[in-house]
Amino acid sequence: MYQRILVPIDGSTTSLLGLDEAVRLARLTGATLRIVHVVDELKYVSGFETFASYSSDLIPLMEQAGEQVLQQGRERAAKAGVQAESVLFTSPAGRVSDFVVEQAKTWNAELIVMGTHGRRGIGRALLGSDAEQILRVAPVPVLLVRVVQAAEANAARAAGAEPAPSHVAVEA
Repeated sequence: MYQRILVPIDGSTTSLLGLDEAVRLARLTGATLRIVHVVDELKYVSGFETFASYSSDLIPLMEQAGEQVLQQGRERAAKAGVQAESVLFTSPAGRVSDFVVEQAKTWNAELIVMGTHGRRGIGRALLGSDAEQILRVAPVPVLLVRVVQAAEANAARAAGAEPAPSHVAVEA
């Protein structure tokens, strides 16, 4: 079974649900998690600031926030008794998906687990989808955890019922 599970997180509820699913899998299989966060510098560029002010003020704050996201992820894994390491990447250019796929290759991940909003139509077209891009080019299976269904599954688990397995989508 899976021994090396890669989990990209951004601190959102969606990504944390993906992390929780990865932690459950890791507990079952004895796997190690590698939690990654990508600081996407271009996400907040407006074009009105100078590069010097942007790189000296905003990027360090974004990296600090990224480290906090990773710390939260490591703590969630440790609380469940799962071994986890983390890596922070700063992206001056390129898509988050490129970093995740490259990390899956270099770390020899056996599975990628991530949360997704499951947007369709214009929402997906306007916002893009790193999850979809990772799914298309990943060298290993990808487990996508959808927000609404994952929340329902967690509620069922809390009530003592075993949730239906439809809360995840697996693509090999």
